Formats: sequence, C-alpha cells, structure tokens
Amino acid sequence: MGTASLGELAVRFGCTLQGDPDVRVAHVATLERADPQGLAFLANPRYRRFLSQTKAGAVVLDAQSASECPVAALIAKDPYAVYARIASLLHPPPPAIPGKHPSAIVDSSAVVDPSAAIGALAVIGARVRIGARSSVGPGCVLLDDVSIGADTRLVANVTLCNSVVVGDRCLLHPGVVIGADGFGLAPSEGQWLKIPQVGGVRIGNDVEVGASTTIDRGAIEDTVIGDGVKLDNQIQIGHNVRIGAHTAIAGCSGISGSTTIGSRCMLAGMVGVAGHLTICDDVVVTGRSFVNSNIRKPGYYSGGITIDETTRFRKNAARFHRLDELAREVRRLSGSAEGRDDKSQDDPDDE
Repeated sequence: MGTASLGELAVRFGCTLQGDPDVRVAHVATLERADPQGLAFLANPRYRRFLSQTKAGAVVLDAQSASECPVAALIAKDPYAVYARIASLLHPPPPAIPGKHPSAIVDSSAVVDPSAAIGALAVIGARVRIGARSSVGPGCVLLDDVSIGADTRLVANVTLCNSVVVGDRCLLHPGVVIGADGFGLAPSEGQWLKIPQVGGVRIGNDVEVGASTTIDRGAIEDTVIGDGVKLDNQIQIGHNVRIGAHTAIAGCSGISGSTTIGSRCMLAGMVGVAGHLTICDDVVVTGRSFVNSNIRKPGYYSGGITIDETTRFRKNAARFHRLDELAREVRRLSGSAEGRDDKSQDDPDDE
C-alpha cells in the first residue's frame, strides 16, 4: 500500500484518533526503535516503559494508556488485533505475477488459472487444479490430482502429495510436506507390514502452515485441517487427525494419528498428543505438556516438569519411581492415625 494516514486507519479499523489525522505511517516498528514513519503498538504492560520515549509516528494502544503517549495514538479496544490488521495493510504479501517460469514443468492435463503464478523449477502433476491469483513458488512439487483454491501461496519447496486439497487464501511456508504416508504398520512375526495409506488430506480456507511442518495423509479416510487453523514450524500431524476451525498449534508439537482436536484450541510449543484421543473445543494446553487422555471440558491444561537446579532435579527424579510406594505408605499411616483418633474418642479414660 505504501503509506496510510492516521485518519484513514482510524476510520477503517474503528479506532479513536488522538492526534493529527494527516500524519502518515509507512511501516511497523517497535516502540523502542520506531522512527516518525513507523507505527508501533502497546499491548503488553512489560513494554510500557518504552512508551514515553518513543519516536513513532503513532502508537496503537488502549484507552488507559493513551494519556501517557507522547505521539499520535490510535486508541483501540484490542490493540494487538488492530495492529495486526494495520500491519497486514502496510506490509502486504508480494502479488503473484501471472505466468509460468520457463524451467517449471506443468502436465498438459493440469488446469492453472491464467492469473496464477508458477515459479522456477516447480513441478505440476496430472490433473492438478490451481485457482485464481494463487502462487506456486520455486521448487514446489504438486503431485497428481492436487487442488489449490484461490489466493493461496506456496512460498518455496512445498510438496503436496497425491490428492491433497488446499482451500482459499492459505499460506504454506518453505519445506511443508502435506500428504506423505502416515505411520501405518502392522506387526507380523517380528517384522512390520506397511499398511497402504489410501486417504487424502483436506485443508480448509485461511490456513497457515509453518516451515517444515508435515501433515500425513489418512489411512482410509482423510486427514482434515479446518478453516483458519494456524500451524507453526516443525509440527507433525499424524494420519486421520482432525483439527477444528481456528485452532492454533505452536512449534515442535506432535499430534498422533486418529486424534480429533476441537475448534479455537491453542496448543503451546512442544506439546505431545497421544493417538485416538478427543480434545473438545476451547482448550488451551501449555508448553511441553503431554496429553494422554481425552479432554472433554474447555479450559487450561498443563503437564510436564518445570526446570530446576540440576542437582535437585536429579534427586527428585530418583524419587519419582517410589511415588506409588510413598503414596501407599502415606495412606497406611493416615489410616493408622485415624484408627488411633477413633479409639481415643471412645476411651473412657480420656473423659
């Protein structure tokens, strides 16, 4: 977009403007390092100390902080969300330049919208369909019968295996692999027999998949990622997993096969989820937790052990194996104490 005036931004995003509506901003920046053409925001109280000294052209913040702002302010009920929308306006993704790079290989049966872009060394298989204004970046591979909706961007080196369906306005970052075989193996006489993975993967609209994240195809039915899901980098999604709309999962998490995760859930970094489980809507799981049973009630869930000094951690770790024994002993001692109390209440010598 180039630049935008504060007056335009206030009207477009429903903010109250404190300052000159003709001031223009061109980019986003931090409170600490912003210049007069930069737009900053304040949503986290820990950064309030930078507000009084900021040189930003304007700051997006809430009404309680507006009186402390030395520059123009866009006052919003949810400053972080408004900042995100303005940042997207000031820093739009590069537009797809329609056409096919000479080094790209496109099967004659593929249907590519004339407004779509096919980058260098991309390979487009048989019967692939690519929607309007979508972009397939350099080195991407789309195997047979893949379908991509409109305004979807594959940044680079993305692999979509056979029969993967991706919706509209999705963003797939470098190294994403969707539709590889799930980990389907049957034990037989000390060996593993591979089970053919004949399902596919269906990705909804407005989904973002981070770099080097993998989503396996279903064993029989499809793996399904709902509308608006946001996946961070280096996540593993197993076969037949279903993730509900607008759920967000942070980096290095792993979801085992045939698990269903509801809508509007949040899984923090390095969360592990066992297979064949159900997590209901509106669940938050904190970092490094392991989910090994169904979650049927919305709320916050945590697991794992926090960091400690190594010496103390090792001592406690050595005691973990005795927890059951210690619990039994506590119950035994508790029972003995209760018996003594009951006896003392009945003892006439105590009266």
